[in-house]
Amino acid sequence: MKRNHKFIYALLAAGLLVTGCGQSTQKTEEPDASSPDITEAFIQENIAFSVKQYEHLSTLVPEDKLPRTFIQEEAKSVSSGTSWWTSGFYPGTLLYLYEMSGDSSMLQLAEQKLEILEKEKDNKGTHDLGFMLFCSFGNAYRITGNEHYKEVMLQGAESLATRFHPETGLIKSWDHGSWKYPVIIDNMMNLEFLFWASDVSGDDKYRNINISHADSTLKNHFRDDFSSYHVVDYDPATGQVVDKKTHQGKADDSAWSRGQSWGLYGYTVMYRDTKDPAYLAQAENIAAFILDHPNMPADMVPYWDYDAPATDTTYRDASAAALNASALLELSKYTADKTKAEKYVSAAEKTLISLSSDKYRAKLGENGGFILMHSVGSLPHNSEVDVPLTYADYYYIEALKRYQEWFLD
Repeated sequence: MKRNHKFIYALLAAGLLVTGCGQSTQKTEEPDASSPDITEAFIQENIAFSVKQYEHLSTLVPEDKLPRTFIQEEAKSVSSGTSWWTSGFYPGTLLYLYEMSGDSSMLQLAEQKLEILEKEKDNKGTHDLGFMLFCSFGNAYRITGNEHYKEVMLQGAESLATRFHPETGLIKSWDHGSWKYPVIIDNMMNLEFLFWASDVSGDDKYRNINISHADSTLKNHFRDDFSSYHVVDYDPATGQVVDKKTHQGKADDSAWSRGQSWGLYGYTVMYRDTKDPAYLAQAENIAAFILDHPNMPADMVPYWDYDAPATDTTYRDASAAALNASALLELSKYTADKTKAEKYVSAAEKTLISLSSDKYRAKLGENGGFILMHSVGSLPHNSEVDVPLTYADYYYIEALKRYQEWFLD
């Protein structure tokens, strides 16, 4: 389904193509996303801006680190080592930008970071190798065809598979804390990596792990309204549920916004790679929870938790919005219901219009070089609150790329 919108340049120039104020406060007027009109010019302007912004970001990142966020009040860039769960998003974003712009400097910057990231292929202490390796090396291999990148990922997939235990039928998320066998909804995002490994290696064990994990998560993580718990803890010996809690949400029984987005994206991928209608139904039901929620703001950028107060001072989460946009665009391709498909695309369009407005997109050279402002990492831990986040940028650029490829002539 291609879309060929008329480009109302004066409207965009007046509102959408003006970059933002660079302030940390979220008390700004809502962008007008009521009649979204995304064109090739709109995509190209945002990509050109993002390339320039990431050129600036690259000057602030130590050679042996990856960018994580920026603290506006302290004018402080925050980076991480390669073992941090977000380490793959920066090179992944650079690779998307290279692919969409043709700017070879983006590829060169990405390749520099791949060199330091490669050692994580042997990391068996994290469930996040999909984020770390597939978003980075996966895009690099897809774009360049470099066989070395394939070998890195196959080793990484084998490392990730060691975290699956037949007793629970799930991939264990964390080894720390007082949890017995914690599984977080975020883990659905790492299954795409294992599907790739099965397809390339011919070994169905990775695919079987995914199906087992997704089925148990579908059964135990979701409530009657298709909202998701953040953490489900299991008895490692019996596989029985011990507890259902939150870690980054408002309350154990609340709907942490990014968690709902992880689930939406994850079950969309599960349907893509299995064609099991149960996964499609799950993705559609999660989408309905998100899009029909009474606390969803008009600009489609969720509050950090769907159960947080719907007020001007409640933090938004641009990372959840970017994830929603990317996932909804893909989900629209699979649903047999034309009305649903149009709803998903319309919501994604409104989201991208909002994220590209001066409320959420930074000014060039500001925001520590990141593209988007106003994301929330973990409010309960007072960690990365109302700041840019590397994964918000990644899924924003991915959504723009998907829209360009799937919906524009």
